[in-house]
Amino acid sequence: MQEPSALGRIVDLVRDLRKRCPWDAAQTPESLRTYLVEEVLELDHAIATGDQDDLRTELGDVLLHVAFQIVLAEEQGLFGAEDLTRAVEEKMWRGHPHLYGDKATDTDQAAPSKAQVAERWERIKRRESEAPSSIVDGLPPNLPALLTAFRLQERAAGVGFDWPNAAGPRNKIREELDEVADLGDGADESMLRDEIGDLLFAVVNLARKLGVDPRAALEQANTKFSDRFRRVEQLAVERGIEVGHADLKTLDGLWNEAKKDG
Repeated sequence: MQEPSALGRIVDLVRDLRKRCPWDAAQTPESLRTYLVEEVLELDHAIATGDQDDLRTELGDVLLHVAFQIVLAEEQGLFGAEDLTRAVEEKMWRGHPHLYGDKATDTDQAAPSKAQVAERWERIKRRESEAPSSIVDGLPPNLPALLTAFRLQERAAGVGFDWPNAAGPRNKIREELDEVADLGDGADESMLRDEIGDLLFAVVNLARKLGVDPRAALEQANTKFSDRFRRVEQLAVERGIEVGHADLKTLDGLWNEAKKDG
């Protein structure tokens, strides 16, 4: 008898839990959503930190949730693990015609660049949509704004609406920054929000053109700021300075010292 696959073993485990554990038996796709989102975010953090032990643990937790959703769908007669796996295989075959031309409808076999693969992927997804819609439709409505901006730009680039290099986004940032400055500090809040939004969108576009994940870049900046400000607070305590009552010149001096410390 053939041993079940790794995924098959976890699916079997969930089936057993559903039969014998009251908590697991009571779960529904909707009741597990919060836990799934939490586990995905924990996995994302493990990837960002590079902690291999955490990565293995969090991948396992996410895999368990995938198996749980498979079993719930199976119980409703929607699909099973084999259906899901086959659907993923066929999607990848169609999305990589340069690798699986004999299994894909697109027979273009030219060896593409990374950018060409991404553009082709967007075209194929657009072609396979059940109903005609805009290329900017279909993103999760609860996707963080930074990621939404990045994905919108990727999709537009996938149909050729993109600058040839990073010079375009750089110039756009300068343009948007000038527009913010022209409004002045006392400008209407809605106008400022509109222009600041354009500026942030342009910055995300520059990151994309330079091959930088804007979310990872912002996370790195947040960590750097937090570490330096903790050092500012430490220096202030050592010198008997109360941070909340110190003037900007004093705090700026401590900040410069903290920067030198690393």
